[in-house]
Amino acid sequence: MKQNHSSKTSILKTIGPGFLLAGAAIGVSHLVQATRAGADYGFILFWVLLLACISKYPFLEFGPRFAAGTGRHLISGYKRMGKFPYWAYIVITLGSMFIIQAAVTIVTAGLAERLFKFGWSPFIWSFIILGSCIALLLIGKYPGLDKSMKIIVTFLAVATLAAVIMAFGAGTVGRALETRPPSLWTTASIGFMIAFMGWMPIPLDASVWHSIWTREKSLQTKQQVSIKGAFIDFNVGYLSAAFIGLLFFLLGVLVMFGSGTSFSNNSIEFSAQLVDLYGRTLGNWSKPLIAVAAFITMLSTVLTVTDAYPRVISELKHPERDRTEEVKNKWRIYKYSIFIIPALSLSILYFLSGSFTILVDFAAGLSFLSAPFLAWFNYQLVTGEQMPLKFQPGKNYRIFSLLCLLCLVIFNIIYLYYTFLL
Repeated sequence: MKQNHSSKTSILKTIGPGFLLAGAAIGVSHLVQATRAGADYGFILFWVLLLACISKYPFLEFGPRFAAGTGRHLISGYKRMGKFPYWAYIVITLGSMFIIQAAVTIVTAGLAERLFKFGWSPFIWSFIILGSCIALLLIGKYPGLDKSMKIIVTFLAVATLAAVIMAFGAGTVGRALETRPPSLWTTASIGFMIAFMGWMPIPLDASVWHSIWTREKSLQTKQQVSIKGAFIDFNVGYLSAAFIGLLFFLLGVLVMFGSGTSFSNNSIEFSAQLVDLYGRTLGNWSKPLIAVAAFITMLSTVLTVTDAYPRVISELKHPERDRTEEVKNKWRIYKYSIFIIPALSLSILYFLSGSFTILVDFAAGLSFLSAPFLAWFNYQLVTGEQMPLKFQPGKNYRIFSLLCLLCLVIFNIIYLYYTFLL
């Protein structure tokens, strides 16, 4: 009995990286993409949301599985696999990180102005938000990030669920069912569906972040995360992200679909439209709840992304070295990167803040195009010689993973066809 209690305590101690994954996931993909999907297409895009969450599941799960089974993160695995996986990941990361950081920050800036109404521009808000996240990460480090995300994700789930229950009670289901959705087989619709899948619930490169956070958790707790513990932790985070994505999708359907409102490309105007539409449907008293839930949604993403990319950059050169001197060097690179990446992202925002939905769609499309490559790399790692045989996925799970990979490839081909050949 005592041993069983000890085992449960050990697993509970490993929970944390999953909340970071959820915090990174519950952002633009949920607030903007999932809400837009429900608002523009109604219930008809539910299958896209479901397929996106299912098809990415195994390849994101392979990140913490690899870290728990080997004690190393995925970047180390990519480097041992050969030059192509290693450099492909570097190119994907460098090609997307600035625009992803910019996209999640500008949406947060719009929501901050809508919530606090200080009259500040999106650029000023972005500067303040990024500065606050950097300060928290440098002072609190990993433990501060870990504790913050547990509180944020829990509050967000409760607030969003409350909003959905109120939306159902407002009697808008009939309008949503009676409104005819637009065609899915147009260039614009295909492009949006791919962008929606690209970030729902999170891009596949987050598997690398999760593997790094899992390894960092082991260093903080001074015990190796077990495969069972990593699996439970991943499911807590991933299923939370998928569930909250469904909630935002339902809010879009119930509150906005059939309302005749078109979304603005300006972040502050978009945020105002979002909150005002909820207010008109649920009542003005609901506006503060929606505004706070939406702001916290995006703040969690900015915080985790601001931490994730510098961690990745610090691990790129020598991912397998753990000597004291090398650890200090990695921390030095992390500190430089945590200022440089946001600074370059702010420069993007300075010139493109008026077209943030275009920015979001571009970054999401880029993430989706890279997904089959990262999925294949992760599959090879957990089924290859680097992974102990006892921790490798079983036959049925491998078949499921390959079917998911096939889905990602097919949708990539469709996206390329509609983008460049039509």
